[in-house]
Amino acid sequence: MLVVNTNGSQPSAKGPADYFTGTVRVDAPFKGTDGARVSGATVTFEPGARTAWHTHPLGQTLIVTAGSGLVQESGKPVRSIKPGDTVWIPPNVKHWHGATATTAMSHIAVAEVLDGKVVDWMEQVSDDQYAEAL
Repeated sequence: MLVVNTNGSQPSAKGPADYFTGTVRVDAPFKGTDGARVSGATVTFEPGARTAWHTHPLGQTLIVTAGSGLVQESGKPVRSIKPGDTVWIPPNVKHWHGATATTAMSHIAVAEVLDGKVVDWMEQVSDDQYAEAL
């Protein structure tokens, strides 16, 4: 059966401090049913906000919809991202993403569930690591 979740029918949620630094809002979360593995949400990061380091067992796609952001794979240089950019993070690649220090950023995050898990959260991105990324 087709399901339409109308705009505003799901309340916004605050990104939990265990997994995010700064002010993060998660809107319109979605997930597949009946064997479908896809899940995701629109995520908005206020200036300076970011995820903790993490991986996804089947990878993740980010679709940047507003603002100015950053994404970094562990051990690699930080990359700037802006509206219209898409980012593919391969399975089990340690990474983080978030806003720049001065501008908020929103993206749609899409990942697949494997054995009941969509993400493995790790340590926070320290203020020093973030400052180096700028």
